Amino acid sequence: MYEVELKVRADHDDVRERLAALDAEELGGVAQADTYYDAPHRDFAETDEALRIRRERRTDAMADEDAAETAKVTYKGPLVESESKTREEFETGVDDGETMANVLDGLGFEPAAVVEKERTYFGVDEYTVVLDDVEGLGEFVEVEREAEESALETVRDGAAAVLRRLDLDSDDQIRTSYLGLLLET
Repeated sequence: MYEVELKVRADHDDVRERLAALDAEELGGVAQADTYYDAPHRDFAETDEALRIRRERRTDAMADEDAAETAKVTYKGPLVESESKTREEFETGVDDGETMANVLDGLGFEPAAVVEKERTYFGVDEYTVVLDDVEGLGEFVEVEREAEESALETVRDGAAAVLRRLDLDSDDQIRTSYLGLLLET
């Protein structure tokens, strides 16, 4: 499965107004801390791959005070096209993020950087619109959806259409990951 994603910088207040006008469904909010790892056997920056542990807790009104933190490990392959931030992605939950970090450490993987962000999710048609406030970088909007390889172009065009409905331009998209953007600063 592939994740098709278009990401642009955008003021969240303006986008929230447009989402309300579209009757978008608010799906909740989370705080995330993504720890990215360097591999001992190849340079992920050179191969355009990523390995991370994401620790997440709900922050929306539906989260209770004692909301537990969840953790997932994710591998992202290289970008597969130049028109979007589309890549193969494999993700699975882990019971304990700290234990997973110890496993990676034992295998020679080293933490490279941590990306922290607050995210709010909305549903627009078959797409997820994500408002990201990334520590040290600012506000972004992502439009994303999973797709089979045979549907990548159709799904990418649909994501661009959602951006247009939000008065955003897919030509302004940023294909660099938040990790890459942080490392550039």
